[in-house]
Formats: sequence, structure tokens, C-alpha cells
Amino acid sequence: MMLLKLAYRNLWRNKRRTYITIASVLFAVFFAVILRSMQLGVYELMIENVVGYYSGYVQVHKKGYWDEQTIDNVIYYSDSLSVEIESRGEVQHVLPRLEGFVLAATQELTKGSMVNGIDPTKEGGMLQLQEKLTDGKVFELNDRSVMLGEGLAEYFRLSTGDTIVMLGQGYHGISARGKYPVAGIVKLNSPLLNDNLIFMPLPEAQWFYGAEGMVTSYVLDMNYNDNVPKFTRSLEAQMDTSKYELMAWQEMMPELVQAIQADSAGGQIMLFILYMVITFGMFGTVLMMTAERHYEFGVLISIGMKRWQLAITVLYETIMISLIGVASGLIAALPIVLYFHNNPLDLGGRTAETVENYGFEAVMPASLDPSISITHATIILVISIIITIYPMIVLSRLKPVKAMHV
Repeated sequence: MMLLKLAYRNLWRNKRRTYITIASVLFAVFFAVILRSMQLGVYELMIENVVGYYSGYVQVHKKGYWDEQTIDNVIYYSDSLSVEIESRGEVQHVLPRLEGFVLAATQELTKGSMVNGIDPTKEGGMLQLQEKLTDGKVFELNDRSVMLGEGLAEYFRLSTGDTIVMLGQGYHGISARGKYPVAGIVKLNSPLLNDNLIFMPLPEAQWFYGAEGMVTSYVLDMNYNDNVPKFTRSLEAQMDTSKYELMAWQEMMPELVQAIQADSAGGQIMLFILYMVITFGMFGTVLMMTAERHYEFGVLISIGMKRWQLAITVLYETIMISLIGVASGLIAALPIVLYFHNNPLDLGGRTAETVENYGFEAVMPASLDPSISITHATIILVISIIITIYPMIVLSRLKPVKAMHV
């Protein structure tokens, strides 16, 4: 306790030096937290828009379906399998879907589109169609109508009550064709889905493709967490892997994972440069402090203070400066992170077009992941402890008589 009090008093003997060091730590943490929060916020939004609101974090298919995604690779819907999967605490709902492709057309326009047969009564928690509805209504399970993504509706210049014609290939090569009234229009978070997706009631989609009682996938509605691959492996051990394949979103969307990893690497390089600057700034302060205090150290050792006690005092000083700087940086960054979390930064111009061309929403929210603050606080403390090695070496070699004659 005595050494801690001594270290605290030493900090304010040279207030200017202490404030400069605290400021350097403050700004490093401030910019690091904001930079990383914006970066991880974009990744979370990408994953949420594409995975959390549509494909799900885990899917069950017929074995081989993912390598050859055709309507022929379907499986019969099984209530017992759904109940078995839902018995797992991590899974909220099992959502049966039948996906296929069609050539959609009106009188003057055509476009290749994806059809997704869904059960609207089960999809409320994931697709959130009611919240995304911009016109019309959500169809019922037994309706003979469709819902369009807003971008696709704009392309065809359709509104609710209009009719869209669809032509495709059904199960085992049968002709799939029909015309359907538009019950509603939804604005999906992913521009790629918004411009190409047609929703259809599951029974009607099964009739349309000639695949009665069949589905292409079971989508597991569950909350995102870092243990999705672990959960997938544990559930896979309970299933017939000769018949089914169980895939986490990282396996289904390796391009998204690679894009996040590549972009994250660039951000980590920027953070490395930032922390190199702060490391040399803190080291310069410790170097100057050590040089200025040679006489003081010599006197303290001469009157009986142990070298290890002096070393611990200097360590306490550095850690206290770091803690004050880290706390100040986190307090300064928090309002900005909260603001951009609740009010994402809208991208504009060519940047927005480029982002949307890749199928992502052109906004930059900030992440509230507490691990960001913990990580950067820990990095600063580790840097502080490493820097303290220098004054410890100086103290171990210090000759009191020579130091007092400087």
C-alpha cells in the first residue's frame, strides 16, 4: 500500500509529463475503439442482413444439395425431425423452405428470380415480413399469391393486386408455370435479395414445382453466437449424415467470411500502427522520467530502499497512467459509439453503389460488443508492463554514488 501511495504522488510531481502521457493513451484508445466498433458493426450488419434475416445460421439439407442446388435435391418434410431439432435449447424454430429459380415476367419485362416457399406463420421471427412490408399484406399459408422484394417490384413496375407470371423447371423435369397476384411488397435489408426474391406460400410452392410434401432445407432460427460451428458438430452427431447435411453459415457463405477476414486484416494493420505510435510515446515518457530521476533513485537506494521496491513503484506509476488514459478514452468514445449504433452512418455516391452491388446495405453502424473495450484496455496494460522493463533494467544497474553526483 505504501508503494502504491508513493507511486500516485510521484505522478503529480510532474503534472505536465503525466498529462501528456495520459492524453496519448486516451487518444489511442479513443480512435482504436471507434475504428474497431465501426468495422465490427459493419460485419455484424452484413451477417445479420444476409444470415440472421434470411438464410439462418444453420441449415439442414439433403446430402449433396449445397453442391448441386436444384429442385430435384429435395427431402420430404418430417415433423419428427423438426421436433427433434427444436428440442435443442439453442434453436427457437425450425423453418421449412422450398427454394427454386424461375423466369419471372410481366407484359414487357422478364428477369431471372429466386422463389422461396415459406410458412408465414413460422417465419415471423426471422424474415420479419410484417415489419418489412411497404405495401399490401403478408399472405396466409393457404393463399395463392406471392410477395415481392421492393427492388424486384420496382423493376417490373408492379404494385399489390397486379399479376406476375413465372416459368421454371419443377421436380424431375416437369414444367413449372403459373401466374399469381401480388399480395404484398417487402423491403429486405440485403439489396441482392431485395432485387431478386419472390416469396410464395409453402404449399403453393410445392404444388408449383410438383414437389408436394417436400422441402429443400430446414432453416434453424437461432441467435448468433461464436459457438455456431460447435453447435453444428454436436447436432450433426445425432443425425443421419448419410441422408442429411448440416451446415453452419460459415460453410454456406465462405465468400462472406473471406471478405470479412480480408477487411479485418486491413483494420488490424491500422490498429498496429496506432499502437506502435502510442508505444513509442509511452516509452519516450518513461525514458525521460527515468533519466530525470537518477538522483532520486540513488538517494532512495542509499537510505535503504530496495531496488525491487523502486521497480514496483515505477510499475505502479506506469499502470496508473495507463488506467487513467484507458478509462478516459473509453468514456470519450462511448457517446460516439452509442450515437452511430443508433444512427448508422449512411454511405453515399459511388461508395454506396459499390457496397450495394456486393449485396450489402450501404450503412455503417457501430458495434456495442464489450470485447472491443476489453481487448484494447488489455493491450494498453500489456504495453505498459513491457515498457516498465526498461526502468527495471536501469534500476538493477544503478550505482547510487554515481547517480547522486550526476
